[in-house]
Amino acid sequence: MSIGVSANRLELLQIAKSVAEEKGINVTIVLSNIEAAIEKAARSKYGAELDIKATIDPKTGEISLLKRVTVVEDELLENGAAELTLDQAKKLDASAEIGTVFTEELPLFEFGRVVSQTGKQVITQGLREAERERQFEEFKDRVGEIINGIVKRVEYGHVVVDLGKAEGVIRRNDGIPRENFQNGDRVRAYIYDVRRETRGPQIFLSRAHPAFMAALFAQEVPEVYDGVIEIPSVARDPGSRAKIAVRTNDSSIDPVGACVGMRGSRVQAVVSELAGEKIDIIPWSPEPAGFIVNALQPAEVSKVVLDEYEQRIEVVVPDEQLSLAIGRRGQNVRLASQLTGWAIDIITESDESERRQREFAERTDLFMSTLDVDETVAQLLVSEGFEEIEEIAYVELDELAAIEGFGEETGTEIQERAREHLDKIARELDAKRTELGVADDLAELDGVTGKMAVAFGEAAEPVKSVEDLAGLTPDDLRGWFETRDGERVREPGVLEGFDVSAEDAEDLIMRARVVAGWITEEDYAAARAEAETEEMTEEELAALQEIADVDPAMLGDADSTNT
Repeated sequence: MSIGVSANRLELLQIAKSVAEEKGINVTIVLSNIEAAIEKAARSKYGAELDIKATIDPKTGEISLLKRVTVVEDELLENGAAELTLDQAKKLDASAEIGTVFTEELPLFEFGRVVSQTGKQVITQGLREAERERQFEEFKDRVGEIINGIVKRVEYGHVVVDLGKAEGVIRRNDGIPRENFQNGDRVRAYIYDVRRETRGPQIFLSRAHPAFMAALFAQEVPEVYDGVIEIPSVARDPGSRAKIAVRTNDSSIDPVGACVGMRGSRVQAVVSELAGEKIDIIPWSPEPAGFIVNALQPAEVSKVVLDEYEQRIEVVVPDEQLSLAIGRRGQNVRLASQLTGWAIDIITESDESERRQREFAERTDLFMSTLDVDETVAQLLVSEGFEEIEEIAYVELDELAAIEGFGEETGTEIQERAREHLDKIARELDAKRTELGVADDLAELDGVTGKMAVAFGEAAEPVKSVEDLAGLTPDDLRGWFETRDGERVREPGVLEGFDVSAEDAEDLIMRARVVAGWITEEDYAAARAEAETEEMTEEELAALQEIADVDPAMLGDADSTNT
């Protein structure tokens, strides 16, 4: 190849335009890569140490080759062939200064075979990088979209999809089980990630992603596409069954009916796309209990008991509904848990009845032994809802006196016995705490009970001072989970078994830091105020906005369980 005058300049421009159109990149990028190839070839001929600049006129195709020498400060001179000092430059041009560039035109030349091959590699590599950058820029903003493609090949369960000017991959775990594709099959998938890799952008597609189902409903249901109906959560067992929660602020629209469609036409279109995956459409509810009951459909629920601190709920179902509530291999309850974000424990009515009877007997025995009362009196206390000795000791006397057959005198006697028992236990715990070396100021810290103080001293790494407690984290107190050898293992905390919430643990540590002098009372109050604001519901924030006339966004995020 010749880059001399004999070269067909217009043909060079035409080739550059054709390549640019084929690769989907700008023609200037193609020309700049050709210029880079010419520069590399020129350095091979005239000297690798030279600073050579090649330019191609984008209108005429005229090629120019210039050797450049830059004026630098004396101490920065490194390459005598491409740089010169200011004194040397002044001899050539009295007006020269630091940064001045002297140029000299070099004669054009014929490429040899080796030089031509090198130039071709430079151009190819440059174009490949430009094409990769173009693909990344095109797809990085399309995450969350459904895209159509054609199966190009299947490798070890991974499906490579031709997307036109790029390739995507549906990895084995992102496909629907038992769904087989052949070369040339058309496929729809969800773009969930685009990464810049050394071999080019990696476009990751999925047909198993929960958002793929939501996006399919957006295509099939105009109300979802327009935002009139929202899909706050989706849970899938790909290829088998799914649950999708729907809601709307428009009281005139039935979100479930709209998603099902006339004679099930809309939901059936999604089912067909997902290889027959059964879909339960669940009406969303702001109340966790109602939402979870809906999510367990088609099973019937008798009663629920919420533990908001642990995000756990106990669901009681009729005995004959147990298998339906749990589902085949636990599928129904697992999907309901994923959909709602709550851990769900299911028990039957007979199991709950047995547990209630067992708890009744245990509390009766507790009250008989600690209060020195007969079985009838103990059963009356349990029937009135008393569970712990502390409740009896510190309840209003009127409540005890109002129990049938008690009266004020009996109530006073029972309450005194309860307090005497608690005082005895407190003295025993305090003695044991002192023996374990737990400091008095730690035991007297607001929120620390006698049992907690003993637990501090008996811990694997004892907590004996306020400073020791101040240096802990809520997880140190409550325990945490770790993954070991692929299994989720629980590490017990210092206060394991005390049913301490994350908020209470954080508050206890903050109070210890105040006593230890690590933070001030003002810091503690500010932290409490911030935590309380973050726990506000959307309704509370809206009410506060009306009073203060401020943007809810300035007041912190609403509680996630209400979104």
